[in-house]
Amino acid sequence: MKVLLIEDEPELREIFKKMLSDYEVTAISDGKKAVELYGEIKPEIVLMDIVLEVGSGIEVAKEILKIDSNAKIIAVTAYARDNREKILEAGILEILEKPFLRKELIDMIERYRK
Repeated sequence: MKVLLIEDEPELREIFKKMLSDYEVTAISDGKKAVELYGEIKPEIVLMDIVLEVGSGIEVAKEILKIDSNAKIIAVTAYARDNREKILEAGILEILEKPFLRKELIDMIERYRK
């Protein structure tokens, strides 16, 4: 299963990649590049941080959904309480609030497996 992970914190990106070792993970930090990359790799699931150095995760999700209206995007954020409504209105399916357990992440991904 292909997973596109957009996370701007290098340490968290590495932790998530280890948590997702059973999947084919492409991990990047730049939201704008994520939009370009989405069309190339065609991931089955996108894990999206909402607060990014380059681009807002909400805006990036909207752009990805323009490319593929069936994209499965999960927000992975510490800012869920403040942004919950905006996140879900953008078309993001679910929110996984940091910090979380590996099992919670895997269970959420597996719910959306094709």
